[in-house]
Amino acid sequence: MVELTERSACAGLVPLVMGTVTVEEVAPASMTSLSAFGDASDLSGALELAHGVKLPAAGRSTGKGGVRCIWFGRDEVMLIGAAPDKTLANHAAVVDQSDAWAVVSVSGAGAVDVLARLVPLDLRAATFKRGHTARSQLGHMNASITRTGAEAFQIMVFRSMAGTLLHDLKQAMAAVASRG
Repeated sequence: MVELTERSACAGLVPLVMGTVTVEEVAPASMTSLSAFGDASDLSGALELAHGVKLPAAGRSTGKGGVRCIWFGRDEVMLIGAAPDKTLANHAAVVDQSDAWAVVSVSGAGAVDVLARLVPLDLRAATFKRGHTARSQLGHMNASITRTGAEAFQIMVFRSMAGTLLHDLKQAMAAVASRG
């Protein structure tokens, strides 16, 4: 009988360090999609009571104590870092996404330059501030991109694209590092 072994999406592929940029896997304890039924303000109140985070505005994320809530589309967010409280099911469709995504952090002084080679958005700090998030293309993949610090981003792609994500990041890192 075949014995299955649990592996993370980026197992054996990270960390990547080149020049001033580091890519590391982020392995959240839980990832849950929440799609609001009707009025999203009801979901926001329930999120705040249960997890201490408010529903983020479009293009934003909120977080507190290891729990992050990322805007994912109209009336849809991704709750990361905490198992969803049962009361959220009264206000939203609650779908476990924990095994569906590859999540990495891209950090360092050249992180914006690396991502500029792959993402058709202006991710410079003056435009894309901490807590800003976007659903966009990264190379040819759909991705969620969130600024988590002055020189740090969280990137999420479908789990099946983990190898492609890291290949593309590695090539962009090499190009940026070669410029000195």
